Amino acid sequence: MPQKFLTTLPVFNEVKYVNEVLDLVKKYSPEVLVVDDGSTDGTAELLAQRNDVIVIQHQQNSGYGAALNTAFHYAIEHDYDTVVTIDCDGQHEPQRIPEFVEACTDGVDIVSGSRYLKQFDEDTAPPEQRQKINQTVSAEISRRLGITLTDAFCGFKAYSTCGLKKLNLTENGYAMPLELWVQAAQHELKIVEWPVPLIYLDEERSFGGVLDDARTRLEYYHLVLDRSIAKTKQFA
Repeated sequence: MPQKFLTTLPVFNEVKYVNEVLDLVKKYSPEVLVVDDGSTDGTAELLAQRNDVIVIQHQQNSGYGAALNTAFHYAIEHDYDTVVTIDCDGQHEPQRIPEFVEACTDGVDIVSGSRYLKQFDEDTAPPEQRQKINQTVSAEISRRLGITLTDAFCGFKAYSTCGLKKLNLTENGYAMPLELWVQAAQHELKIVEWPVPLIYLDEERSFGGVLDDARTRLEYYHLVLDRSIAKTKQFA
């Protein structure tokens, strides 16, 4: 029986990309959910004009993790088998959605995009600090959790809702994926990395406030990782 899957996009102030990205996503996913995390730039108005996607709006900006959690709960409540997450900044290729859905079978709980498994013709040079932080955190996660991970922060993923039901995610910000990896390891979820191109369209994209400082952002990631591990009392 074919999987019933939902593709979801967390969105915050993406008026520049949202319609173009959604038009492409709809070609590869019949059911699409957009979680608008309190956009103030006209994104909400563009979404209101569409009748081909489901839209959930947060009245105020609650964070990347909060938007994903809303999507996860929706997918579980509406009996989807699989939920695909894709960012709305044009840096992911929607034509790869079917690959992720197909890979999320046979007991696989998380198919996680990795920009460092394979070289693609469309690869671009990433901002040096972002790549360095990602590699540092990915290596630490792999060492401390006993899983093999090359790209801790790629937003292109597919999840089985059976796996998601085992998680209790509470981190609302950009570091939510760290909590997710800790809980995935704790529950021994089956994780597969899937190669995707390394595409950066906006090197100046903001993380928001103090997190735009690389050192502060790395300290924040360590804090969330340590806090998430401490809750499980399972890892060193």
